[in-house]
Amino acid sequence: MLHLISLVVIALSLGCAAGQDLRRVDDTELIQLLTGSSNVVVLFNKNNCQRCVEYENMVTKIRAQLEETLSAIVVQSVDSNLVSIYDPSKEPALVFFRRGIPILYHGEINDDEILDFFNDNLEPAVKELSDDNFEHLTQASSGATTGDWFIFFSSAECTVCQRLYAVWESVGGKLKRKLNIARMNSLESGISTAKRLGVLESPAFIFLRQGKMYKYSAKQYSPEAFVQFAEKGYTQSYPQPVPAIPSAVNEFLGPLQSYFAAENITSLTTLGIFALVVLFFVGKKVAKIFSSEPAKTKNKSK
Repeated sequence: MLHLISLVVIALSLGCAAGQDLRRVDDTELIQLLTGSSNVVVLFNKNNCQRCVEYENMVTKIRAQLEETLSAIVVQSVDSNLVSIYDPSKEPALVFFRRGIPILYHGEINDDEILDFFNDNLEPAVKELSDDNFEHLTQASSGATTGDWFIFFSSAECTVCQRLYAVWESVGGKLKRKLNIARMNSLESGISTAKRLGVLESPAFIFLRQGKMYKYSAKQYSPEAFVQFAEKGYTQSYPQPVPAIPSAVNEFLGPLQSYFAAENITSLTTLGIFALVVLFFVGKKVAKIFSSEPAKTKNKSK
């Protein structure tokens, strides 16, 4: 009898465990979820991956808490074609979509850390900057009295930029109490600022601190690498003064100033000589006309 009871208990336990498995969705279902109005937590997994199994066990364990505290739907997607959009390093990747805005979890596979990170980032931490508000918000040229700023310059044409959206939100979630994390469109609303700071391509990352700017030149696009740079890694890069705000006159004369650069000195010399010759002949012709005018008048009076 005791043996029978043990078997029943084991069967019930297995049944409960099966009922707690994470719901699997394909890419079509996932897109429907992400384009809806609900918060969604997605675990991107793949087969034959030990770390993926560890993540799955952990998310399964805290699924009820995630659903309750985040008001979120919790699912997993195995071998999804969408994972590279949210994490360039691919599976396993745990992403929290806050009404469509993704944030990538980075940290240990720990229930408390996962819950704390997502609950602390129910709202996006990344600020949107443009040419209109850049100087007002950052005070970059006056010494950054509003604090340090780490800015991601992106563009719609940049595929890598799109894949860093969730990563950059993760950086913002990690550093939001230490400094300002922002994003700018270097080809549209932030084109003048990008030109001012010497941003020639996307993606580009610039750290602003006390009137100096530090360029992130590494090709490591992980949350850990960005956080490390913002906290102390920037001290290993060359600081440059933040360029002054260009005046309206400089904006107008910019093309002329470029033309008058040293490499155009030969053509300028040729143009100057030609202009002097033309002025000489025109002046000589005008002088001749004026000198002959009194004689014509005198002949008519006779």
